[in-house]
Amino acid sequence: MEKTHNSQIPTKSSHKNEKEPEIITDKNQMRRWSRAMRSQGKTIGLVPTMGYLHEGHISLIKEAHKLTNLIVVSIYLNPGQFSPTEDLSTYPSDFDGDIQRLMAVPGGVDVVFNPYNLYDYGNSSVAGDGEVEKKGAVSCVEERGLGHETWVRVERLEKGMCGKSRPVFFRGVATVVTKLFNIVEPDVAVFGKKDYQQWRIIQRMVRDLDFSIEVIGSDIVRENDGLAMSSRNVHLSTEERKKVLSMLVIPLIFS
Repeated sequence: MEKTHNSQIPTKSSHKNEKEPEIITDKNQMRRWSRAMRSQGKTIGLVPTMGYLHEGHISLIKEAHKLTNLIVVSIYLNPGQFSPTEDLSTYPSDFDGDIQRLMAVPGGVDVVFNPYNLYDYGNSSVAGDGEVEKKGAVSCVEERGLGHETWVRVERLEKGMCGKSRPVFFRGVATVVTKLFNIVEPDVAVFGKKDYQQWRIIQRMVRDLDFSIEVIGSDIVRENDGLAMSSRNVHLSTEERKKVLSMLVIPLIFS
């Protein structure tokens, strides 16, 4: 039987000296925190995630610990990288479990940045039950000119490979990472080499736009059967896992 995500989450009682991270949801508060820490001479490492954390994510945090004084983990399911036909609504989520996993990491993390919507400029509406209705990223100006219409493209590297089947994906990734860099203002950002094209795109974006951020690529962490760890693996059937493992991966070199 395959492990479930919850089976990998340690309970609070199973670890001593756990460090509970500060949870920040407001981007202005996040920026103030970072600037206060930097004014004290501290360096900040950022590990961007979409949540449902696994050992691959934890390896990125451990790598960031080697390079900086403080660690920020962002947990944000980015609507800008999903097309209408993709799996945004079914993407796995377990925020409480994620916090428990982060508390079990040696050295812990200092902040979890968990914004409500990085594409919301005051155009959320209140649903009939009084709850705020969430709106995803949009590519054109909405009513009152509050919609999001600025995108970051890395034009050549986003073509081919994953970009062939997911034409908006890397536009969404580059844009949200730019947002996170501008809000968190890290010294170092760590990404997994599992998403190789994404990592190289972020490297190129940082170079071309003169971000003063070191982008680190961390080695792939695999499950027992050799499958690269991914939050989406929970959706794979036994047959689908076999198909994935049997695929021939041809490495491509990005110049």
